[in-house]
Amino acid sequence: MKSYKIAAIPGDGIGKEVIAAGVEVLKVLSEKESFGLRIESFDWSSERYLKTGSYIPDGGLEQLKAFDAIFFGAVGSPDVPDHVSLWGLRLPICQGFDQYANVRPSRVLPGVTSKLANGNEIDWVIIRENSEGEYSGAGGRVHRGLPEEVAVEVSTFTRTGVARIHKVAFEIANKRPKKHLTLVTKSNAQRHGMVLWDEIFYEVAKDFPDVKTQRVLVDAMTTLMVLKPGSLDTIVASNLHADILSDLAAALSGSLGIAPTANLNPERKFPSMFEPIHGSAFDITGKGIANPIATFWTASMMLEHLGEPTAAARLMRAIERTTEEQVFTPDLGGVHDTRAVTNAVKRAL
Repeated sequence: MKSYKIAAIPGDGIGKEVIAAGVEVLKVLSEKESFGLRIESFDWSSERYLKTGSYIPDGGLEQLKAFDAIFFGAVGSPDVPDHVSLWGLRLPICQGFDQYANVRPSRVLPGVTSKLANGNEIDWVIIRENSEGEYSGAGGRVHRGLPEEVAVEVSTFTRTGVARIHKVAFEIANKRPKKHLTLVTKSNAQRHGMVLWDEIFYEVAKDFPDVKTQRVLVDAMTTLMVLKPGSLDTIVASNLHADILSDLAAALSGSLGIAPTANLNPERKFPSMFEPIHGSAFDITGKGIANPIATFWTASMMLEHLGEPTAAARLMRAIERTTEEQVFTPDLGGVHDTRAVTNAVKRAL
C-alpha cells in the first residue's frame, strides 16, 4: 500500500477551519481507497510571528523537504502588514521550492449559479507564473519619509523562467479537449519584459503544433472572460496578471470559496503546495461558515499530483454531488455551515 507524508500548514483565519475539514475528508478517502496518509501539522502563522518574530522557524524549509506535498490554508492577519505576512510564509515556500507553476482550474460546479448568464461556458485552467515577474521582490525605496522619496518595483522576467511556464501551459493545453491556449500580455505598454514574454511564447509554440493559440492584452482579457467565456480554455499569464484574473474567474464561477490552487514544482525536486485561493477571510473567521469546497477541490488536485487519480476523481464526484444537492455555505447563497458541507462530502464518498 502506498503511503504519503503531507505537511499541513493551516496558517491564519479560516485557513485553520478549512484545512481541518480537508484533513478529515482526506482521512476518510484514504481508508476507502487504500492508501496510507501521514499528516503532520505546522503552527506557522501570524500568531507565531507575533510571538517569535518569524513565520518559519530556522530549518523549517529543510524540514518540509521530507514531505510528499504541502496542504496550505491561508496567510494574512489584521495585526500584521500584508507584505510582511506574504513574504514571511507563502512566498518563501513557493520560491524556496521553485514552485513556479501555479495552476488554477475554474468551472461552474453542479448546482452552483454563476454570476453570468452564460457562466456554464466557463471551463478554464489558468496557469500563473509563480516565481518571478511582478512578484520577484526586486527594487527598493530611497529617501524614506522625505518629499522626494522614491519606490521602485522591478518586474523581472528571465528567459528560463518564461520558457518553462509557457512549456507547462502548452503541455496542459495539449491534454485538454479544445487544445487551445490564450497568451495574456501587456507588451504594448511594457516593452521589455512582456515583449520577451510574448516572443518566448511563440518560440515554445513551435513544439506544440496541435495547440491553437491567441494573444490577448490583459485589459481586454477581463472583458473576454465576462462576455465570451466559451472562447477561452487554457490561459497563461504573468504572476500579477494571473493573480488578478484567477480571482475574477473564481467569482464568475460562483464564489472565491470554491476555487483551488496547485503551486507545482513540475520537476518534483521539491514538494508542491496546494491551497484554496480565498485567503484568511478574518471577517468570517470563527463563525463556522467558511466554505471548504475550495479546500476539497485542492485536495483532489493534490491526490492527482501524488499519483492517485482514482481517489482524486472520487473526491471530485463527492464534491459535485454535494454542490448538486445545494449543500451550500452563505457565500453561495446557502444556509449550511462548514461542518454540514464537510459531512455531506464524507457521506458522498
